Amino acid sequence: MIYQEKMTTNSYELKFTDKSCIVTGGAGFIGSNLAIYLAKLGAYVTVLDNFSTGRKENTMDFNSLGIRIIDVDISEKEKVSEYFSGVDFVFHQAAVPSVPRSIAQPLLTNNSNIMGTLSVLENSRQSGVKKVVYAASSSAYGNTKTLPKKVSMQPSPLSPYAVQKLAGEMYCKTYFDNFQLRTTSLRYFNVYGPHQDPNSEYSAVIPIFIKKALSNETLTIFGDGNTSRDFTYIEDVIQANLRAAISHHSDGHVLNVAYGNRFTLTNLAKKIIKKIGSKSEIKYDSFRKGDVLHSLADLTLTKELIDYEPHFNLSTGLSKTIDFYR
Repeated sequence: MIYQEKMTTNSYELKFTDKSCIVTGGAGFIGSNLAIYLAKLGAYVTVLDNFSTGRKENTMDFNSLGIRIIDVDISEKEKVSEYFSGVDFVFHQAAVPSVPRSIAQPLLTNNSNIMGTLSVLENSRQSGVKKVVYAASSSAYGNTKTLPKKVSMQPSPLSPYAVQKLAGEMYCKTYFDNFQLRTTSLRYFNVYGPHQDPNSEYSAVIPIFIKKALSNETLTIFGDGNTSRDFTYIEDVIQANLRAAISHHSDGHVLNVAYGNRFTLTNLAKKIIKKIGSKSEIKYDSFRKGDVLHSLADLTLTKELIDYEPHFNLSTGLSKTIDFYR
């Protein structure tokens, strides 16, 4: 896995020792990395995942780390309710995380991304969970004229996925306001790293580019290549989740999680080709429906409320990710 057996533990991480945690979607890319990290901090971790998008290979180390995995659909509230008893923190990562798939299958993704979230919040409320940290998405912003993107901006979702993730944020806020269930929503910006699936047509751009570059295949960019993204390495996302879970200042808030810099897709492709020493070429295709043109996060509030500071720039993160895929 991406973490050494003996990790250098930060002070905020000590607060998870002997705590009971649920990671929904824990067989997925972000969820599995988070579950493993928590277990290595001494937390008792239960993963809830129906493997619709999660992968068995991401759970290979779970047994040796004492991570309990339950094959269940989190949208089935009554069926999953028993697992929330006595839980301290819920990290709600479960989703069908794809803009193109939400356009192709809006009803399917709606059930997972909205009903699943409502089920998690209601079970957390009824079981007295201390806090829920929700995986939101920067796609909620849409194509804002102003960069960087601040959480005070009016949302303008361009796809069913973006609408669904935004609705999840609003449910989190109303559960905090009406039921005093502590919640924080983290708007992820283009997360990448080890264990991200490169094989699906709905996969994120970095694992696809790395896989193709390792095989000297052509890298396809949708659009003119000037589309830009604020790419966030997985360990920074984990840091944000842990900090948000123990922060009272962030209760009821939406926060950006990113690196705070942006790169064009052409620049990204060239970086990957150079790092790998690949013979891949770059070609351009038409823009895809629902894709946001530019992505850059304002991290002021995130730093203020949860003391977040990103540690991995794109070059460092790509090197670690490429090493994993080799």
